[in-house]
Amino acid sequence: MDAEELREQLGRFGGTDAERRAVARQARDMADAGVFERDEGRTLTVETVLDELDDAPDGSPADRWNWWLGALEVSHGDYERFQVRRWAER
Repeated sequence: MDAEELREQLGRFGGTDAERRAVARQARDMADAGVFERDEGRTLTVETVLDELDDAPDGSPADRWNWWLGALEVSHGDYERFQVRRWAER
């Protein structure tokens, strides 16, 4: 998972750079943990994240990310820890 590429691509959903950075960091952590690959049988990629967030209701990158993670939490469990709750604006 290329967190920097994801951060840049998340710009299509608006939000601040700090918010996009927080989402990208959580996505990288989730990929490194291997839970998505374990549960879905496929590697977590930038394209996968963007496709899933495209399906989410309108909102900022963190809103969309948390919506998707909520669905994964309901279906598989063990995803709440990757939700974005806050980020530091610099």
